[in-house]
Amino acid sequence: MSDRRITISDLLEFKRSGRRFAAVSCYDYTTARQVAAAGVEMILVGDSAAQVLLGHDSTLPATMDLMTTLTAGVRRGAPNVCLVADMPFLSYQTSIAEAVVNAGRFVRDAGAQVVKIEATAAHLDVVRAVSDAGMAVMAHIGIRPQSITRLGRLRAEGTTADLAWELVDLARKMVQAGASSLLLEGTAREVSKIVTAESPVPVISCGSGPDCDGQILIITDILGLSEGKMPKFARSFGQLAEPMTAAIAAYARQVRDGSFPDDGRCYHIRPGELEKLEAILKASQGRV
Repeated sequence: MSDRRITISDLLEFKRSGRRFAAVSCYDYTTARQVAAAGVEMILVGDSAAQVLLGHDSTLPATMDLMTTLTAGVRRGAPNVCLVADMPFLSYQTSIAEAVVNAGRFVRDAGAQVVKIEATAAHLDVVRAVSDAGMAVMAHIGIRPQSITRLGRLRAEGTTADLAWELVDLARKMVQAGASSLLLEGTAREVSKIVTAESPVPVISCGSGPDCDGQILIITDILGLSEGKMPKFARSFGQLAEPMTAAIAAYARQVRDGSFPDDGRCYHIRPGELEKLEAILKASQGRV
């Protein structure tokens, strides 16, 4: 990877030249360092942190304070990736003014270059206002996990002609409102292909087929660390759960049998100082 930070302009050039790029959702400094070292172009600090880091059953408990803190840590770990911060539930739905302020927190306080908004037609004014305030917006359409309480369950989008047209039209409107990139989640491949072909901005697929400009997966899915059944579109590219558990178990065994830590891993008092300490201890016993 270059020492130069990847920007939204670079992603636009990737699209124009037909170069696909990879994005990963991760949430901490240490993991971000590894993602950056692997040459990944984009990191999204997703509100899925509520599930992956905190064990919640949805993304809804993620807060602005949590997301800002996590995004800042990821930026320190990956200073040169294109960094996207996820606007959590109720950070942009209550008012346009609050949406702009919260987006600004990510840019000013956490070093994000792009803010992601789960958007419907009702949020076009929000996308426009944040963009007009000088910030790059990624409009997230298709499956929108923050709508789980209203929808009851999440299902693939764009699977009929009418629904497909609504998504194509919504994508156009998001770009017209100022979105500088799109994320399509759980959208029929055929529809994603149409959106990507006609969109002037980069389109990232989250389970929306291979025809988009970029792809994104969650780090725990990539590494084989996820609990339970993964989404249909996800894939593990490694199986780290077992070796991680084995390493921790080996540590615990050596603690119990006394072989860790050995003397070579200990700090020691300076030569001649132990005798002085013993004299001090002996004298202190006489004063008790």
